Amino acid sequence: MNQQPNQQQNQQQNQQILKEQDLLDVILSDLKRTVREYTTATTESACPVVRRMFTDLTNSTLRMQGELYQVMDQNQMYPTPAPAPRQLIDKEIQTAQQNHQQAHQLSQQQGMQSGSFIHQSNVETHSSNVGDSQNPYLS
Repeated sequence: MNQQPNQQQNQQQNQQILKEQDLLDVILSDLKRTVREYTTATTESACPVVRRMFTDLTNSTLRMQGELYQVMDQNQMYPTPAPAPRQLIDKEIQTAQQNHQQAHQLSQQQGMQSGSFIHQSNVETHSSNVGDSQNPYLS
């Protein structure tokens, strides 16, 4: 007779956890969407003050998304992706570098490096994390 109340309590707890996970999934998806929209707004902003505001909002939202992901991951509410094969990562890096070089060459050919077209990057230079033994996505 004691088993029935325990079963009901376990079912209620499981339902509560599922509802919580569903809610967190929705919030996580919404944060990802918001980051995309803020990023678009940032790249479309001509006014430096507005651009800075959207950059700050993007960074803040990215931090919130990262924190929520960590909480979900710690509570086994987020499936961990499989590690990416090293060859695939290297290929993607190489493709991105080639695309960057081609875009730079094209901009030089079109004379976009002179006058008002010079753009100072607002992104800090960072070292590559390729080969980082701490990265779980590299195999």
